[in-house]
Amino acid sequence: MGMVRIGTVVLGLVLLPHYAAALDGAVPASGRSTSSASRSAPAESAKAPQPDAATGVKRADFAREQASRDARHIADWVVDSGDNRGLPFVIIDKMDAKIFVFAASGRIRGAAPALLGFARGDHTVPGIGDRELSDIRPEERTTPAGRFVAGRGTSSRVANVEDIVWIDYASALSLHRVINSNPRERRLERLATPTPTDNRISFGCINVPIAFYNEVVSPSFTGTNGIVYLLPETRPAREVFGSYAVEERHQHAVQPPQNATFTEESPTTH
Repeated sequence: MGMVRIGTVVLGLVLLPHYAAALDGAVPASGRSTSSASRSAPAESAKAPQPDAATGVKRADFAREQASRDARHIADWVVDSGDNRGLPFVIIDKMDAKIFVFAASGRIRGAAPALLGFARGDHTVPGIGDRELSDIRPEERTTPAGRFVAGRGTSSRVANVEDIVWIDYASALSLHRVINSNPRERRLERLATPTPTDNRISFGCINVPIAFYNEVVSPSFTGTNGIVYLLPETRPAREVFGSYAVEERHQHAVQPPQNATFTEESPTTH
């Protein structure tokens, strides 16, 4: 089997040379997650969130989901700017260890806790996707920050492997169902705890509850690619994504600068 690959977009069946680095060296657990934090939204309306009548600001619709200021900032910016280019998008908040999946319109489809790379950091170790699992030191097991074009794929290298979402194929970074082959790691228990303090355990990939992957992630990436925004933990989100606060942008667009003067030669200051 082969693959079609365009940049970081992966289409079809994928063979990863070092599968262990991509799926943390284990076969996905069987059965369904019992995590009560895994939720999916009702069927999405085809109608996108409407701009605020007074300001014209377009925002992401989180429904009743709790989210950090950075997660809301980036989601609103994505919807207002159209940075997702009409594709479904995912925001992964590393500080809160939480994943949000949105339809292309900006309406949330579901949210859940997530397991992340053991080491804190927003970088990718060069060449890590080509290394064996045993060669990756604990301090190198980061989940990088950034904007990624992602797509579904799978591998025939290891038996009984189910589909995954490749976030960055070159660095073997993927989003997949929680791995539970090593009981000492307590991955299911880590997902079920109410705080993010114990969610750093993987080699860099993002693990989510099995039911959440099956019911929210997989359908969102079926027949389409999507954009994944991995929020930073060592620097500001605006610096990583070049984002803006939607309120500030629209205020500046409709208000003239303070102390502006108007003359016949200069009727406006736009």
